[in-house]
Amino acid sequence: MVFTIIIAFISLMGLIILHELGHFLLAKRFGVKIEEFGIGYPPRIYGKKFGETLYSINLLPFGAFVKMPGEIEHSDDPNSFFKKPIWQRSLIVFGGALSFWIVSVILLSIVFSFGTPIAISDEENGNLINPKVQIAAVAPNSPAEKAGIRPGDSITELKIKNKNLISDKNLDSRSAQNEKLKIDKVKQVQEFTDVHKGEEIILTVERGKDIFNVSLVPRVSPPAGEGAMGIGLVRTAIKSYTWYLAPWQGIKTTFTLTVEVIKGWDQALGNVITRQPSGVQMMGPVGIFHLFTQASQLGINYFLQFIALISIYIALFNILPIPAADGGKLLFLGIEAIKRRPINQKIEQNVTSVFFLALVALAIWITIKDIIRIF
Repeated sequence: MVFTIIIAFISLMGLIILHELGHFLLAKRFGVKIEEFGIGYPPRIYGKKFGETLYSINLLPFGAFVKMPGEIEHSDDPNSFFKKPIWQRSLIVFGGALSFWIVSVILLSIVFSFGTPIAISDEENGNLINPKVQIAAVAPNSPAEKAGIRPGDSITELKIKNKNLISDKNLDSRSAQNEKLKIDKVKQVQEFTDVHKGEEIILTVERGKDIFNVSLVPRVSPPAGEGAMGIGLVRTAIKSYTWYLAPWQGIKTTFTLTVEVIKGWDQALGNVITRQPSGVQMMGPVGIFHLFTQASQLGINYFLQFIALISIYIALFNILPIPAADGGKLLFLGIEAIKRRPINQKIEQNVTSVFFLALVALAIWITIKDIIRIF
C-alpha cells in the first residue's frame, strides 16, 4: 500500500512539474528571462544556478513553479515576460496546458504499442486476446458502489447465493453443471441480472492481479438511467499496434477523450441549469490522489491510461477563463489585445486574488467532502 501511495504521489507531482516545464520551455524559446524553476514550494532545500536561472528543490512537495520577471508586475526589462508580444505571452501561458495533452499522447502511444484493452461488441469473435466484461461506470449509492465495485473491475463469474443454478432455465447446461456462469459478454450479465432482481447474487471480480467475490442484490426498480446493479458495462479485448501506428492512435484517442470530456461537462452544466441531477462528482486533491492509488492497483496499462485521462481533465480545466488559472491569464491577454494597451495592473491583481481565494475555499470544501466520502 505504501508503494502504491508513493507511485501515485510521484505521478501526480510529475504532471505538475511537466505543466510548469511547458511554460519554462516556451519562455526560454522566446527569450524570456527565467529567474527560478522550482520543484515544490519554499522554503528552499537546495538550489543550483545555471546561467541566469536558479533551479531549486523546495520543502513543500505540492507543486512546482516558474518565476519570470514581468509575469505578475509590469517590468521594463526587455527580456521580461511583460515586454514580449502578446502572441508569445499567450503561447507561454498555453504551454502549461499543452504539456498535459502531449503527456496524454505519449502515454497512450506507449499503451497502444504494448497492447491495451479496447471496446468490442458482444458479436465480435475470432482471434480475441483475453475478452472480458469490464465496469465502465458505477452509479453513486447503487448496490455496486455499496459492494465496493470500482470502474476498471472485470466480472468473470456470476452465481446465485445459496441456490443451485440448475434451476435457472435461462442458463446453458454447462454453466448450470458448474453452478456458475462464466462471463465474457455484456449480454450475459444483463440477462442474468434481469432474471435475478431482488435476489442476492455473487460476482467474481478481477481487479488487477486480485480476484475476489462480492455479493449484492440487484434493484427491482432502479432509478431512471441506471441498471439494477448500477453499473455501466463494456466488453473489451487486448489489441496492440505497430510502433509507427501507435502514436497516431495516441493522438486520435487524446482528441476523442478531449471531446468526450467537453461533452460531459456541457451535459452536466445543462443539467444544473435545468435543475436535474448532473451525474458529476467534483473532486479535490485528496479525491484525485485516491483515484491515482486505485488506478495503480489495476496494472500498468490501466494506470497509464488513467494518467492520460487525468492530464486531459486538468488541461481543459486549466484553460477555462478563470482568473488565477492559465485560462484567466489568456483572458486578460485577449482583453489587452482588443484594447491595444495593458490592463491596469492593480485591477488584474485584485481580480486574480479574489478568484484565487474562491478557488482555495472551493478546494477546501471539496477536500472535506472527499475525506468524508473516502474515509
